[in-house]
Amino acid sequence: MSKLPKEHKFIDLSDYGRPIARLIANSLKETSYTPIDVTIWFIISGLIAVVCIILGYYWAAAFFLIFKSILDAADGELARVKNTPSYTGRYLDSVADIILNLFIFTALWYTTEANLMYSFFAFLGIQLQGTLYNYYYVILRNSVDGDTTSRVFEYDSPTALKGEKQKNVNILFGFYKALYGVFDKIIYTLDSNASNGKRLPNLLMTALSTFGLGFQLLTISLLLVTGFKEYIIPFFLWYSLMIIVFISIRKLL
Repeated sequence: MSKLPKEHKFIDLSDYGRPIARLIANSLKETSYTPIDVTIWFIISGLIAVVCIILGYYWAAAFFLIFKSILDAADGELARVKNTPSYTGRYLDSVADIILNLFIFTALWYTTEANLMYSFFAFLGIQLQGTLYNYYYVILRNSVDGDTTSRVFEYDSPTALKGEKQKNVNILFGFYKALYGVFDKIIYTLDSNASNGKRLPNLLMTALSTFGLGFQLLTISLLLVTGFKEYIIPFFLWYSLMIIVFISIRKLL
């Protein structure tokens, strides 16, 4: 089951791992493994990648970054094939992503001896990129009867779904708001009327998908293995300027 109806699908450049993710999910469908288990696996994969970056094993780091991206898609796929959507999984996934991103950029700062402030702003940049992409993507999904586990506006803790505890949802939502709240507010301030506008064309959504975490991790991996690790932090700093470009295009539409 896709996040979008077939007629509204676009080419998602950050979702290259989806076919393998579906294979993983289908292989686990009749087992006792849960989407949360798969989320824990991608956390482990991400941590291994961080260690490999610090130790200079860049091919291994690239493998585990991409594997993390695949598993990041597989947990949601498993939730869909088992028909067990949960806010617990949704928020745990997001909290794990931002913490791992911070670890990844800390490792890049350490191994490239980049300026600490630039490294931190690059981390903030990728978070704003991802927030803008998710903002537009969730608006699209909600407007065409797609997957609605994610909400356009995350104001209050949602009511727990069947099979999960409200306490767990509340705790993870609290972490989510603490870590993502400022990014959500910035993007909403920049484009507060996005949910009232026309449905974004597929071509723009494809371009925006370069802001997706999967594409970001793929970019980091490619620059690591091709010997251009010093360009990773500058690239994400400058590419963050495209946030203004995409928002301007959306408003013109």
